[in-house]
Amino acid sequence: MATSVDVSRELASLTDPRRAEASSRFLQMVPGGYGEGDRALGVSVPDQREVAARFWRDLSLAETTKLLTGGAHEERLTALFILVRKFAKGDEQDRGRIFGTLLANTDRINNWDLVDSSAPYIVGPWLIDRDRGVLDRLAESSLVWERRIAIMATFAFIKAGDFEWTFRLADRLLHDPHDLVRKAVGWMLREVGNRDRAAEEEFLARRYRVMPRVMLRYAIEKFEPQRRRDYLSGVLQAPPVGWGSSG
Repeated sequence: MATSVDVSRELASLTDPRRAEASSRFLQMVPGGYGEGDRALGVSVPDQREVAARFWRDLSLAETTKLLTGGAHEERLTALFILVRKFAKGDEQDRGRIFGTLLANTDRINNWDLVDSSAPYIVGPWLIDRDRGVLDRLAESSLVWERRIAIMATFAFIKAGDFEWTFRLADRLLHDPHDLVRKAVGWMLREVGNRDRAAEEEFLARRYRVMPRVMLRYAIEKFEPQRRRDYLSGVLQAPPVGWGSSG
């Protein structure tokens, strides 16, 4: 059986100092940045996915957890890629353990790419037919990554045509102080609109004037230019006849 050390050695063989420097800046691993204190190896995401594809079957959940809880940023992201594969292929018991592992280690899922590579593919799918109360708890967390996990998990519900929890958490996080949560909320509202424009606009109509600007911009990114201008200027007209799946 493979170990977390084997994966770390494989990743170490793929490092690029220039990529590491660029990743450190991009993911704000600099003093004062949201990723401060983290360390980048400089391994590309495609290379990490390839490593995950080679190791996911032979790396136990315990060893994958070791990879997730220690080491550099790419080691944790590769661990999450492995967990997503294990979750997709696992039985009910396996999936429950992986879900539990993820929630027990949210302090190590400590950048937006780590959240976005795991929450919509593990947390959301596990909760589709289960009590979703844990998302309320995560949305109330003082940890920005847990709040982003909460809203990003609803992507799985959105894909199933269920928007209730996206709207519920968007309301809860409407005035979140962190830009990364605001962007995630706007993104999920946009995904709702991609499937049901009328539902998204009904939600926005009562809130767009008080939403953080970045959240609104993300939410209306796919709207027609004039419609975007109406929202951004605070002047809304009735939606055009015939648009939207329920309009």
